[in-house]
Amino acid sequence: MLHRLFIQNYAIISQLEISFADGLIIITGETGAGKSIVMGALGLALGDRADLAQMRDKEKKTIIEATFKLMPPASLKQIFSEADIDLDDEVIIRREIQSGGKSRAFINDTPASLSQVQAVASMLVDLHQQFDTLELGNKNFQRLLLDARADALTLMDQYGVLYSRYSGLQKKIQALAQLLLKAQEEKEYKLFLLTELEDLNWSVGEGKLLEDELNILSHAEQIKSGIGKVSFSLSEGDLPLIPQFKSLVSQLQAVAPYHPLLPSLIDRLESSYVEIKDIHRELASLLDGITVDEKKIEQLNERIALAQRISKKHGLLDLDQLVETRESLRVVIDQFEGSRDELITLEKEIESLQVAAVNLAQQLHEKRKKQVPILEKSTKELLTRVGMPNAVLKIELKQVALSAAGIDEVSFLFDANKSGQFEPLQKVASGGELSRLMLVLKSLVAGSLETPTLIFDEIDSGISGEAAKQVGVLMDELSDVHQLIAITHQPQIAARADQHLYVFKHERDQTITTGIKVLEAEERVMAIAKMLSGEKPGESALATAREMMK
Repeated sequence: MLHRLFIQNYAIISQLEISFADGLIIITGETGAGKSIVMGALGLALGDRADLAQMRDKEKKTIIEATFKLMPPASLKQIFSEADIDLDDEVIIRREIQSGGKSRAFINDTPASLSQVQAVASMLVDLHQQFDTLELGNKNFQRLLLDARADALTLMDQYGVLYSRYSGLQKKIQALAQLLLKAQEEKEYKLFLLTELEDLNWSVGEGKLLEDELNILSHAEQIKSGIGKVSFSLSEGDLPLIPQFKSLVSQLQAVAPYHPLLPSLIDRLESSYVEIKDIHRELASLLDGITVDEKKIEQLNERIALAQRISKKHGLLDLDQLVETRESLRVVIDQFEGSRDELITLEKEIESLQVAAVNLAQQLHEKRKKQVPILEKSTKELLTRVGMPNAVLKIELKQVALSAAGIDEVSFLFDANKSGQFEPLQKVASGGELSRLMLVLKSLVAGSLETPTLIFDEIDSGISGEAAKQVGVLMDELSDVHQLIAITHQPQIAARADQHLYVFKHERDQTITTGIKVLEAEERVMAIAKMLSGEKPGESALATAREMMK
């Protein structure tokens, strides 16, 4: 329940603190005293958008703070847990508007976003104002009222979770199907590119090897000539180097016994002799392997040219990147096949979800169908009590394709005058009729509403007499299961209050500001008598007020 409301620097309110009781709380006061301003301040605390024009003094901060005492439902605990906010049996929502117009929100002294405030507030307070009767024309709201009365809210929650999965999977399948369609269009070209690269069969470092081989083949004659001359000089000719080395070693060996350093020098010379012979053998081997092959040169040039052409097609800077590009294309083609397999899997999964969703939707349909005549009859009885004996509510269930609401489209149709012609609510019901219908419906589903506090801002507009009395009775009954706060101009309703708050204007520091006080028994008598007969009620009005309060 709403326990306390603190307002500072808001509209014509300088500073105001209101404590609320349980049961039926009635707020009355003179026109323009600030009753609706109090509701506007509460709306700000509950997540309405801040407006700089609402600040009384633009140089000071505006503060609205609402305190709730409650046993938190599981859904509220989940919101607090996700937002990392402490929760016990008290929730304090505070909004601040800085002098520059910047707005901040806090829940239990923890900074919170406006969406978090709105989510929490929606589970604490149902704020109904005159214009909210437009909500009755909303088919989702009509369906919610029927589900609440049919004790189908838990089933609807279960269905909602299942349908959310179904809908999400449906979107995923659609996106994947579109992706596959687009990929299919590109697949042939990508396959062509991949085939081209696979036929090329390029390997990392191959470019350098081909360039080296081409360089050898292109200079084969020069290489053969150079190697031949060196090889000939080493082993043949007038003074072949290898035999000379052999002769030099022999000459030193003959005198080696006579000097201790000669053996090491002979070893070095012999090593050089062995190395020169090895070089000669390798040169001879190279010479045998070098041939002039114009056809091979042509083949190498063609392969390098092909690799360069394909590389340019892909916008590559290095021929080695052809290998990476080939592997990337293989991955793309594999992903295409994988996506096709995934689509098949998802389609099987959605079939299973659809069967489960249709099953729950059918259960919802049966509950709704069973409740329709009961709700129509109960609504008719209460409409008669609140002064609308000729009004009839008709509830239509139209079966539709599977949707977020099940397989039903719920429509509330109305006939205000027993004409037999049922039309959508906005076409045939006046504002006062809609207000009373809203009250009737909310009273019928009161036990199913989670919100502990209901607030009605002048919902009794356009009624009087016995109708006003019956509206008061309904509000009184509704307050048995909810804290109910109502702004009213009707004495019949005010007389049923468990707590009567009176809003008034007074002068403070040479400016007009709003005040509020809890009326005691005799003060209530006077306030109700004034509502009956004017500013100076007579004994008759006072007596009537006392009688009404009894």
